[in-house]
Amino acid sequence: MKRKLRSNFPRGSYLWSVRAAQWRALGIAEEELEKPKIAIVNSSSELAICYSHLDGVAAALKTAIRAAGALPFEIRTAAPSDFITGAGARGAYILSARDLIPNDIEVAVEGAQLDGMVCLASCDKTVPGQLMAAARLNIPSLVVACGYQASGEYKGKHVDIEDVFVASMHALTGNVSQEDLIGMSRNAIRSPGVCSGLGTANSMHIVCEALGMALPGSTPIAANSPRMMDYVRQAGARIVQMVWDDLKPRDILTPGAFANAVRAILCVGGSINSVKHMQAVASEARCEVDIYGLFEELANQVPVLTAVRPVGEHSIEEFEAAGGCRAVMKQLEQMLDRDALTVTGHSMGENLRDARVADEEIIRPVSRPIAAKPAIVLVRGSLAPEAGIVKVGIDPDKQRRFSGKAICFSTSDDAIEALKRGDIKAGHVVVMRGAGVCGGPGMGGGASRVVFAIDGAGLGDQVALLTDGHLSGLVCKGLVVGEVSPEAAAGGPLALVENGDPILIDLEKRVCDLEVPENELQARRARWRAPEPNFDSGWLQIYRRNVGSLAKGSVLTR
Repeated sequence: MKRKLRSNFPRGSYLWSVRAAQWRALGIAEEELEKPKIAIVNSSSELAICYSHLDGVAAALKTAIRAAGALPFEIRTAAPSDFITGAGARGAYILSARDLIPNDIEVAVEGAQLDGMVCLASCDKTVPGQLMAAARLNIPSLVVACGYQASGEYKGKHVDIEDVFVASMHALTGNVSQEDLIGMSRNAIRSPGVCSGLGTANSMHIVCEALGMALPGSTPIAANSPRMMDYVRQAGARIVQMVWDDLKPRDILTPGAFANAVRAILCVGGSINSVKHMQAVASEARCEVDIYGLFEELANQVPVLTAVRPVGEHSIEEFEAAGGCRAVMKQLEQMLDRDALTVTGHSMGENLRDARVADEEIIRPVSRPIAAKPAIVLVRGSLAPEAGIVKVGIDPDKQRRFSGKAICFSTSDDAIEALKRGDIKAGHVVVMRGAGVCGGPGMGGGASRVVFAIDGAGLGDQVALLTDGHLSGLVCKGLVVGEVSPEAAAGGPLALVENGDPILIDLEKRVCDLEVPENELQARRARWRAPEPNFDSGWLQIYRRNVGSLAKGSVLTR
């Protein structure tokens, strides 16, 4: 016997009658009103290529849901893109939009009392935002990764959006001509979908599958490919059965599932932004798990098994062909929580039973890793009591210890102008502060621009950078400590740094220290005053006043 659905109300009651009237006008027959009602969460937008194909995906998904005996209802949410939405308020709308998305979804899905939802995940902030909504609402939910874009070629060499981003900053120091930058931008993107490197979007798509919230084998995947559309159709059928089975996100989002996802990101050397995003999902799921602690604990246990751009030179297409996330999980199988439940209704172990690795040069076995040392390292210390995150990558010659004098900036524009003047020199530790979740707000501030500009000036190996802001998931250059917490705007130690202060970063010891006597720091703290808030109106004001700490995923506080 099929269970009672929350979307159904007694025939002839007020809610039944008004809903029937509305839906009849939309062409839904009265006899269909008893069927499961499924939300399709669509972030379609004409502002960015990442989202431009989602209407077609939604149409195919509706057909599949109807064929499985349910009613699909398409809803819309915000669709942030770093390269488009990042133009306003120094990028403050980017991370803050992540926390707008679950509220958008809550209003539509919880208000209408729909029975389940399929989330069309695309650019990087939509993925955690949709996972957060699933965890919060705790109704049967499934994520469909809507794929990566095809990249191009310029002057006989591969070019993608990461190359354009890097080149735009190199152009500031004269290392790339304007003609070449324009030529690269004309050829970098050749289809819809997310950035083709293993940046935050593809990393978070992998997180969805590793958590058990996406169908096995579905990440990463080429946007609009026949393979992707096959998974869309499978998702339409599967979500209806999940509703009848009452299989909910909090059944899936367990400590073991989060540990599996952390292992997957460490294994592929994914985006450091996944750390705070997974912590945010855990917070919404009310799962008592410390994602930051898991990254520290598991870093030395999980080798890097693949080298996809920007960590290495393999393409995302090669990674998908080798088996993608499912193949990674197969290689890590002995390390995983194989009992963790997934959206298939089966455990992770059962899902991996028939998995295979198509190319063990692209996705290596644990016995023959690309790198034994972690590609992502968390540091703590007097400058980062709660944490700072470093994307180390797989370069064995990467600098792992740096001692230098601080040079401090409040904005990326100030830092880039100083770089042009020659004020930033070898031996400096560039301190960019006031770019945290409150100070930015929303971690806007453009720290990644400064990283690439320093690289373009030929100083990438000769200076270090510290920031309380976030870094693009594509950043893998130089010794850069991001998301230093607590942030400067909240009075964190980064606020007390002065030009010329000695700073030590040691990745082997996992420390980031300000080497200034305690009595001097106490005197500075007594003089410190909180800065005036940036962009303190509208949504950004609401976000700044309610956002919590990075340690809890920087979610809006209850």
